[in-house]
Amino acid sequence: MAEKKEKLFDMFSPVTTEEWKAKITTDLKGADFDRKLVWRTNEGFNVQPFYRLEDLSKLTHLGSLPGEYPYVRGTRADNDWLVAQAVQGDTPEAMADHIRHITDRGVESLRVKLGKNPAEALKVILKDVDLKKTEVNIDCCPGKAAEVAAVLVEMIKEAGAADAFRGAINYNPFRRLLKHGLPFPKNAAEEGLKVYEAVKDVKGLRCFAVDSYMLNNAGAFITQEMGYALAWGAEWLTMMTEAGLNVDEVAQRIKFNMGISSNYFMEIAKFRAGRMLWAEIVKAYGPKEDDSCKMWVHALTSMFNQTLYDSHVNLLRSMTETMSAALAGVNSIETLPFDSCYQTPDEFSERIARNQQILLRDESHLNKVVDPAGGSYYIETLTASIAEQAWKLFNETEDAGGFEALLKQGEIQKKVNESGTKRHLDVARRKENLLGTNQFPNFNETALQKVQGESCGCGCGCHHDEPVDGAVEWLNMDRAASQFEQLRLDTERSGKRPKVFMLTIGNLAMRLARAQFSSNFFACAGYEIIDNIGFETVKEGVDAAIAKNADVVVLCSSDDEYARYAPEAFKELDGRAIFVVAGAPACMDDLKAQGIENFIHVKVNVLDTLVDFNAKLLK
Repeated sequence: MAEKKEKLFDMFSPVTTEEWKAKITTDLKGADFDRKLVWRTNEGFNVQPFYRLEDLSKLTHLGSLPGEYPYVRGTRADNDWLVAQAVQGDTPEAMADHIRHITDRGVESLRVKLGKNPAEALKVILKDVDLKKTEVNIDCCPGKAAEVAAVLVEMIKEAGAADAFRGAINYNPFRRLLKHGLPFPKNAAEEGLKVYEAVKDVKGLRCFAVDSYMLNNAGAFITQEMGYALAWGAEWLTMMTEAGLNVDEVAQRIKFNMGISSNYFMEIAKFRAGRMLWAEIVKAYGPKEDDSCKMWVHALTSMFNQTLYDSHVNLLRSMTETMSAALAGVNSIETLPFDSCYQTPDEFSERIARNQQILLRDESHLNKVVDPAGGSYYIETLTASIAEQAWKLFNETEDAGGFEALLKQGEIQKKVNESGTKRHLDVARRKENLLGTNQFPNFNETALQKVQGESCGCGCGCHHDEPVDGAVEWLNMDRAASQFEQLRLDTERSGKRPKVFMLTIGNLAMRLARAQFSSNFFACAGYEIIDNIGFETVKEGVDAAIAKNADVVVLCSSDDEYARYAPEAFKELDGRAIFVVAGAPACMDDLKAQGIENFIHVKVNVLDTLVDFNAKLLK
């Protein structure tokens, strides 16, 4: 008789969620579980520290396969995405040269910004492009979209590519309201019909753009971008069906151009939730084909978190963002070059941006697995949570009159700007980290030479529009790092670089930790940092600081020792430099009563504090 094999896990009794939580609570040694481990997201829901199989039993979106309605697992049965890049060039000929260069090096999808070039310039720009193989997406003035579409369709037909072509004419009449607060064109639907008539013979040519990456770049939360993107898409469905098209004709021409933030798992979940919700929205319009319910998504890495200083860290951010979109199953991805926020990308930064995707696809083979997040307790729960919040915002928008109506009132711009303001405050307080900017900056780096043109004051060299009569609020596109960058640029422009001296004394562990914290703190303003291994006496430390011509002296010790060291150091320094205590000791009120004013610790607003120091030191 064959010996019965014992299953490994039969040897262990199952562990309940309550038992896991009890063990975690014990390890917390009395700390509150929810306060310590449960993360309250900006998106309006809580994230638990662990998830189990039982959490999936609460979800209703499970059960479909990739390529099956409602497309939560993808709109197709493969995960091949297109590597996209923007076309550069001052003239049509230069743009054509650039296209030849980048398509020879792996780019499969082009983003052509036509600018002031006439529609006929397309014939020069795209003269060497194989329209059967290369996706072409064109950004142009809404008033020129029909004309540009007609020229492109003519080229497609001449190339015999009508059945194989993929691409878009990004007709976006909403851009003026979002970017400039300017009035919405009265003939948007009429112009939309002209654009549709121009593209209708080429099935793969989309024309109604949902550019929610603009919201992402203004600091929108993930559920905000998704909720408003859905409302934007629904606005297209309503506007164009009322203009005479059927839902299939409209839905199959909508393209979502969405941003990707660095919130890795939540971005994966965002795209999955978006496909599911969009399928439900289109289904409500009664399409004849399920294919009309598919969400076509082009993803762009975020500009909001790009930084001027330590700009190579942008590569780390864009890499995780690209990976999120790739794993989420989008149709194409544009990885922005790391220097995009301060100059026209050069050959090196463009090559690295292309290779980030090529590495993920051709070397890491992320295109070989469809929806690898499927079944993940965490990501499936995130998908449901994001869907719930985005759906709530979508319905609120519809109940208030729809996307267009709220744009005209400036309400959507206002809500997104409020989120951006909160995120700027979180960056200022280091609740949101930007490596190299508000955490662990390279204080020896200079960047004044990077800023091109007239600065708007945000450190990015861009130009903001002046108010116009009748305009409503528009999106604030200041990057998250802009205020810190302005702070450091002010330091550079002053021609004076303040010296910050660490007076380390007493408890070894505490003085080293606080010296590191303080060095990191003041380096955010570009000050010169002078660290030390420690002093035997306060007088020895103060003498060393004066010998170094220190502008700021930071006392780094333990809370228990501050009551003795701080008054002594303050008196010894005698106003020859600004005196700072690193920490918030219990004796802080007593120290303030003795005239000590400056304390730095984890609860202070780093940006505001450093702005005050700049005002004192850069006179």
